[in-house]
Amino acid sequence: MAASEVFDMIIVGAGISGIGMAAKLAKGCPKKTYVMLDRREQLGGTWDLFRYPGIRSDSDMHTFAYDFAPWRKANAFATAEEIRDYLGQVVADNGIAANMRFGQHVESAAWDSDTGLWTVRARQADGSDKEWAARFLFMGTGYYDYDQPHEADIPGLSAFKGKVIHPQFWPQDYDYTGKQVVIIGSGATAVTIVPSMADKAAHVTMLQRTPTWYGVRPWQDKWANRLKRFLPERLAWKINREKAQYLHEYLFHKCRSAPEGVANFLQGVLKKELGPAWNAPDYTPPYKPWEQRMCLVPGGDMFKAIREGDASVVTARIKQVVADGIELEDGRKLDADVIVTATGLRLSTLGKIAVSVDGAAVTVAEHFWYRDSMLSNVPNLFVLFGYLNSGWTLRVDIVTDWVVKLLRHMDKWGVDTATPALPADHGLEETQPFDLFSSGYLQRGKHMIPKSATTAPWRIHMFYREDKKELETAEINDGLMKFAKVKAKEAA
Repeated sequence: MAASEVFDMIIVGAGISGIGMAAKLAKGCPKKTYVMLDRREQLGGTWDLFRYPGIRSDSDMHTFAYDFAPWRKANAFATAEEIRDYLGQVVADNGIAANMRFGQHVESAAWDSDTGLWTVRARQADGSDKEWAARFLFMGTGYYDYDQPHEADIPGLSAFKGKVIHPQFWPQDYDYTGKQVVIIGSGATAVTIVPSMADKAAHVTMLQRTPTWYGVRPWQDKWANRLKRFLPERLAWKINREKAQYLHEYLFHKCRSAPEGVANFLQGVLKKELGPAWNAPDYTPPYKPWEQRMCLVPGGDMFKAIREGDASVVTARIKQVVADGIELEDGRKLDADVIVTATGLRLSTLGKIAVSVDGAAVTVAEHFWYRDSMLSNVPNLFVLFGYLNSGWTLRVDIVTDWVVKLLRHMDKWGVDTATPALPADHGLEETQPFDLFSSGYLQRGKHMIPKSATTAPWRIHMFYREDKKELETAEINDGLMKFAKVKAKEAA
């Protein structure tokens, strides 16, 4: 079934990235038409998918909210529900809802050079297909595999007689009151679930193979809230965003330049938080701070649960799961009614959508990034991949601003296509941005992402301030981007 309408842009994904693009397009190119497609039945993306207890942001909202839509609540960290409400307000304020189409499971996207159009095929709830067409395609699909998490090899798990839950598929209204809970894993998900289940469960044990570095921050930023009271909203918002980002950047660089000093500081904080419950082997990772994503504990809630005896941390390897618990290699046994396998996520690029250009399949890992947002030699396609060491939305803001600038220049010049052209003999030196981090999910998935060079513009970067300056100052017509008119239009 051919598409009945041609849009200026198709946005895939109704989460942080897609909504950000739609809002910037509505503001910067108000005459452009667009449609937003999402496989789910409501907005939110990742924040609608994950429903495990206590799910919250692990970036403060001064960098996780958009630059054009201030975070107005007093808390610096937000629950998933609060984030969805915030996104809903952005949608309402920018007239986005009329352009959103849910229940659209996009399976393929094909570019045709003769027409200068992307044709997207989406599976409907009844199993039928629908086609959508547009000049530009924006992929705001995130980087998680929505269908399949990482399944660690846990010996004997099938022998367990209790409840096994993966956080990505948390059963709605599951009652764990009075149950012995063991959470396998020590990442951000586990750190969030532990204090959230501890209030009702008989006891919650976080079973980790490797300790994690933790940062403790209060739920509210008192200085940010003072600025909100005494300054105009936009000025306070700008200052608070700059402050928060500067602190993120300072901590990250300090972790790289003086890791031992940062480690001592972080452990000093934990000793105060845990008191007599402090046990060095459980809180001394074998890697340096920020070699893996640091887990944020707002208000120290997990440590409060441990200090009060409602939760505990056990560092050991699993020998096997048995009917009523988990036997460890050191001879201990953890009794369990519920096992939560917070063992990690699986990466996915372009939402597992089959992308092709003039009939040839696009293998993402064979292409280089361009300006943090496009793929070499692929026309009119934008791909959003946020920051790993700071708020995801910071990249959304600067990339969508750059996309709008590109579109406005193309209109001015009367051209239809923009292709970051990279010759086969480019001679670029490759680097692997994920090597900045040793996190398992990143190392497992790094073969799936586009290539990155050591220099701009053919790279994906993890340093916001440098990226922001580059995208704000780089010439659109930089000699690398090739612009053209569609031949079919010229013939007509």
